[in-house]
Amino acid sequence: MTFRGRLAFTTDSYVVSPIFFPGGDIGKLAVCGTVNDLSMSGAKPLYLSLSFIIEEGLPLNELSQIVNSIQKTAEEAGVEIVTGDTKVVNRGSADKLFVNTAGVGVIPDGVDISGSNARPGDKVILSGTIGDHGIAVLSQREGLRFSTQLESDCAPLNDLVADMVAASHNIHCLRDPTRGGLATTLNEFAEQSKVGIRIDEEKIPVREEVLGACEMLGFDPLYIANEGKLVAIVASEDADKILKAMRANCYGKNASIIGEVVAENPGRVVMKTCLGSSRIVDMLVGDPLPRIC
Repeated sequence: MTFRGRLAFTTDSYVVSPIFFPGGDIGKLAVCGTVNDLSMSGAKPLYLSLSFIIEEGLPLNELSQIVNSIQKTAEEAGVEIVTGDTKVVNRGSADKLFVNTAGVGVIPDGVDISGSNARPGDKVILSGTIGDHGIAVLSQREGLRFSTQLESDCAPLNDLVADMVAASHNIHCLRDPTRGGLATTLNEFAEQSKVGIRIDEEKIPVREEVLGACEMLGFDPLYIANEGKLVAIVASEDADKILKAMRANCYGKNASIIGEVVAENPGRVVMKTCLGSSRIVDMLVGDPLPRIC
């Protein structure tokens, strides 16, 4: 089979605890994470490898459930799992199940997406609510209960990215804000592109359950992990066109423009708060929530 474009390759390992959480499991997470890593370069994901490291004593029904989840998620993403491996280690040598993946895709001609491509005047677009995954995993681990069911946002984003690229090739930066959350991703863009970024707190969607959990536990939603959201920095003239394409996709229906790229204060992210003041949004200090991906 022949493809036009540049080859994209990624690899990752998944060690989430617990391996089942509201809205997903370690299998779904592994497929989505690998598909999304490829997609953030503008690539069309094609093939995945997937290997299990299984702790002795893992119930077969749990393994079967995870394998079925992997199959379902791969079918939704339109990717093929072409190879893999299984190893069993002694009890106590792992935490039920670890998953390693690798993925291959193709970046279409004319697509140039990089964390160093942001330019003053560009708009910052967020595809939806933040913090859902990190708080869903934490709530399962710690036994927290909410008045409504909070689920992980874990999802394959390749179709959403394809719709965005079809709308415009003026997408300069793309990233799924996983470890370290939205704040870390924006700081990486600002540092790599040597620009400043201004965002508006009122325009950043956060579920009430996530806000409540963060207030109770002393977390900031800006730093909580996501597994089904993306941040895009796009040319100002095409921002509305890209936003319209995102909102037409089920995984981007709550997308919004949350800020812009500026020349002032290169390498720094500044947020206008709900009170009208300005706050510097630094890189994450300390460790993120443990074992969320």
